[in-house]
Parts: sequence; structure tokens; C-alpha cells
Amino acid sequence: MTREELRGALDASMARLAGTVAGLTDQQVGGATLIPPWTRGHVLTHLARATDSLCRLLEGARTGAAIPQYPSMAARAAEIEAGADRPVAALAEDLAGSAERFATALRALPEAAWQARVRMRTGETRTPAGLMETRLRELEIHHADLDAGYTFADIPAGTVRWILDDIVAALARREADAEKGAEMGAGADGDGAGRASAVRIEATDADFARAIGSGDGGEGPVVLGRSADLLAWLTGRSPAGAGLATSGGAGVPSPPYWI
Repeated sequence: MTREELRGALDASMARLAGTVAGLTDQQVGGATLIPPWTRGHVLTHLARATDSLCRLLEGARTGAAIPQYPSMAARAAEIEAGADRPVAALAEDLAGSAERFATALRALPEAAWQARVRMRTGETRTPAGLMETRLRELEIHHADLDAGYTFADIPAGTVRWILDDIVAALARREADAEKGAEMGAGADGDGAGRASAVRIEATDADFARAIGSGDGGEGPVVLGRSADLLAWLTGRSPAGAGLATSGGAGVPSPPYWI
């Protein structure tokens, strides 16, 4: 997508999320989500703070400074915990404020800064346009995580396709990095990353088929289903693979660790 298309997609995604949040009560923001033990308050606070973290990276792109996405992972967790129990009105205001700060940071970028690459907490580098895509991914997946009426099936088809491709690419980079580390004698990093079991995913409602992982050298099973169901499974929100099937009728394997 072009920058303007990304801006439009982000605005539409944020508007959908704001509509869902507006329908929640203070009691409901303490309810369960698709990513326990986080409540809806945790998810919404995370979205706001993650957006602020992307603003820091945009500032790094603008100035050339190596600004970390988060001061530390402990600080990230503490911020989320500290904001999770707020009333829904405060959560909504925080979410809207962070969205405006992100938009302001984008407007402040000179043309040359759009080619800069900044390092995310996962180690991968992205341009400012890539950070816009990251924010779109965060908005859509975490909107579904709220388990408040918006599901993976409600994510626009084009966005689902992009997120699937993004995750597959991230898994391939991670496997390549793990193999390079092994060649250099480095050990595993201990975060669940590394070589994924071989599997092929194929969408039944779109022209989409990708191979994931090298495993032990075998081809692995083919996991089939609607794009939205594949995304829910691949992000760990539906580990049992609801709505999915495999070639040969075997059970759906566990999804690879992706972030």
C-alpha cells in the first residue's frame, strides 16, 4: 500500500476499534480476552503504549538517533499493568491520544526520513512505512483479541492477506538468523524463536499458499482453511485450529511461535 492508502487503512481501523470500545462498560473492560491473562483493559493499554513506542521509533527515523522502542521489557510490562484497571472512558481517551501522536509523528517526517530503518524490540528493522503496517497489524489483531464482537473474520481481506505474509516473512527471517547463529556457534536465544516445524498453509477463500519452517527436512502437513481462520491460528489465538483442516485428515499442528 502507498502511504496514503496506509493512512486511510489506519484511520478506518482505528474508527472500528473506537466504536467497539465505546460500547464497553467499565465492568466489561475487566473481562477476559483471547490472550489471557490480559483483560480488555490490558489489551487497550498495550495498544496505546505500543503506539507511543512506535512514535519513539519515528523520532529515531527523523533524527537519526538510535532510540529504543521501549526502555526495557520490564518497563513495558509495568506500563501495561499500571493502566489496565482504568475506566473505559480513560482507556478510550488514551487510545485516541496515542493515535493522534502517531499521526503527528508521521507528519513531522521529512522525505529523507522515510528511507531510514529503525530497530524494533524484536530485532527486525523497519522503515516508517513499515511501522505504519506494524500499527495496522496491532490494531486489527488486538481488536479481535478484545473478544467484544469484532472477530478475525471482520478484518478486511486485504489486511488479513498482508498480515499473513508479514508473519510468514518474519518466521523465515527468524529461521535464517537461527541457522546463521548455529553456524557461528551461538546458542538459542531462549524466547521460543528458532526453527519452526515444517508446514504449508493454504487459504480456501483466496489465492494464498505459503510454506513455513524447515523442521527436520520433511515437507510437513498442509493446513487448509479461510484466511481469517489461518490468521487466528498463526497468531496463536486459535491454537487448536478452529475452522481448519489438514491434508490427510491429521490434527492441526500447534502454530509456530512468531513474536
